[in-house]
Amino acid sequence: MSELINTYFAPAKRSTVEELEEQKKYFQNQQQLTFFLDSVPIMYLILNENRQIIYANKTTLCALGINDFNTILGLRPGEAVNCVHAKEMTGGCGTSEACRYCGAVKAIISSIDNIPSIEECRIPTDTNSAFDLRVFTSPYEAEGKKFVIFSIVDISDEKRRRNLERIFFHDVLNIAGGIKGISAVIQENPEEINDFKDLLYDSSNQLMNEILTQRDITNAENNELSLHIVDVNSKKILNFLTSFYSQQELCKNKTIVANENCVNINFNTDEALLLRVLGNMTKNALEASDKGQTVTLNVNISEDKKRIIFSVHSQKFIPRKIQLQIFQRSFSTKGANRGLGTYSMKLLSEKYLKGKVSFISDEQFGTTFFGDYPINFE
Repeated sequence: MSELINTYFAPAKRSTVEELEEQKKYFQNQQQLTFFLDSVPIMYLILNENRQIIYANKTTLCALGINDFNTILGLRPGEAVNCVHAKEMTGGCGTSEACRYCGAVKAIISSIDNIPSIEECRIPTDTNSAFDLRVFTSPYEAEGKKFVIFSIVDISDEKRRRNLERIFFHDVLNIAGGIKGISAVIQENPEEINDFKDLLYDSSNQLMNEILTQRDITNAENNELSLHIVDVNSKKILNFLTSFYSQQELCKNKTIVANENCVNINFNTDEALLLRVLGNMTKNALEASDKGQTVTLNVNISEDKKRIIFSVHSQKFIPRKIQLQIFQRSFSTKGANRGLGTYSMKLLSEKYLKGKVSFISDEQFGTTFFGDYPINFE
């Protein structure tokens, strides 16, 4: 019956319990191989041709916090690490629409076809965390059956370092260079200071925002972020965002407006973090928009009147391939290692603000991002 289960990518078929037990016992008896794999500080799995785990070395079991291997026997890698996409389809890991772009599934399938592979993948889990991994797969045949030796290296720190370097050696230096240029003009022509004071102030604000954003993301990932809950007003939030971003260069030849009929209500939250999330939504919408297009901000109340829902709408459609990867830590349409914007929205909202971030995108109506938060933060 498993062969009839719908799949967007890899086959859904699974081995029987008897087959899994037989394969597990076979590798348990390969003492030299398992001794070697248990001796290395790298995560190793052996998978059968249906991508199911039949062996895991000690490093893997330790990383997963598992004492009894049988708890993951027969699972697929995404299921073992609680990947959110592994639960989207009845067929499990490898069968969801997002799995089409998963490096781990691609590498496994490649080695089932007898081709070794190296891929990177980002696995979002159901605990609002994510793994950045580099996976290596090699084909292995035994007793006429195909298997895959699957090794995993955690590259999360590498990704964080690259992002940190990108921010401090690219964005921050660019902004700081602009401030230095403005200061040089003022120094040489002090009578023109009034012409440049607003630009200097905005550039300084932008520099501080880049630094604070990185600080908040790092603290959030390390569970070190402290909240400061205050009373805020929904309409004032929108007015601030429209006023601030309408003065930015990325808004040139574009329009940003707040819905005049938006809900005007007081609620409590961490204002700085909320502005960080909504600011990223607004900034991304403006960056994606073409000249002459409009970005619209709005606020509504949920039907039970317990939650406040912010939205940012742009007229641009997001292609499906990008939609499926949009909240991953390192994914970005702007280039390599620039994927902090949407990731930070989700991280800060769902881990700290008791909220939820989502979006819809339609070729006719464009794209809307939503931030859903409690009115009473308790």
